[in-house]
Amino acid sequence: MPVPNAPKIYHILHVDRLESVVADGQLWSDEEMDRRPPVGTTIGMNEIKARRRQNTLRSRPGLRVGQCVPFYFCPRSVMLYLIYCSNHPNLTYRGGQEPILHLEADLHTAVEWADTEGKRWAFTLSNAGAAYFEDRCDLEQLEEVNWEAIAADRWSGSGIDPFLKDSKQAEFLMEGSFPWALVSRIGVYSRKVHEYVREILRQASHQSAVETIRAWYY
Repeated sequence: MPVPNAPKIYHILHVDRLESVVADGQLWSDEEMDRRPPVGTTIGMNEIKARRRQNTLRSRPGLRVGQCVPFYFCPRSVMLYLIYCSNHPNLTYRGGQEPILHLEADLHTAVEWADTEGKRWAFTLSNAGAAYFEDRCDLEQLEEVNWEAIAADRWSGSGIDPFLKDSKQAEFLMEGSFPWALVSRIGVYSRKVHEYVREILRQASHQSAVETIRAWYY
């Protein structure tokens, strides 16, 4: 499957964190979040977050995964499935997928902004929280991402290549922070969450589109 003409990237977070993101004008890396007072609900796994704080990027010497804001290349991620199932022993969050937002941005726009601002970025070919993964910092190498896996609705089970699940978890990583102004669209689960998000954005200087997109959820 070829590289999409205009690939999008997706960051998921609990809706109770959106107000602070809008107020700060930024999404922050886990390392930066550690320096700040706790805000909202954490949906990640602590064990994996700890490993991400140590994992380094070979394509960006000196930069660690936990120093970056992470994005997937697709909505309806493997992580969201774990949240939906709500039974993983290492996942403390048990609030289900309805409060989870998808923040969508354009990959090329994000890279252009980062290059202008002197921010390092990279992308991985699998989960950057794993013990081993490969990373790149050249958009010419986007063809190495398994786009068929990225687009797959079924990524595990009988007859499915076990590497498909790993490839679907490829990530885009932005050093330090990611500007709220680059978030072009917010995908939500329900009308209830849609109305809540619109209320939060009422006074925001940057108005992302908000859409209820049930197909982005399980």
